[in-house]
Amino acid sequence: MAKKDKRFIVTEKEGSELTTLFQVIVDKKTGVNYLMSKSGYGAGLTPLLDRDGKPIITSTANLE
Repeated sequence: MAKKDKRFIVTEKEGSELTTLFQVIVDKKTGVNYLMSKSGYGAGLTPLLDRDGKPIITSTANLE
């Protein structure tokens, strides 16, 4: 059975599971960067935007 490749990777982490955790997650298919915030039982996810309001996109050639 072939192993399925993961579509999302975590590129940065700040904080800890015990307090507030921030992660930058990149979609390997589109290159779009997302910010995820977790605190207690709550969590939020939003695309990261540049100063013009466009999503920040990482080149998919640079992703593993």
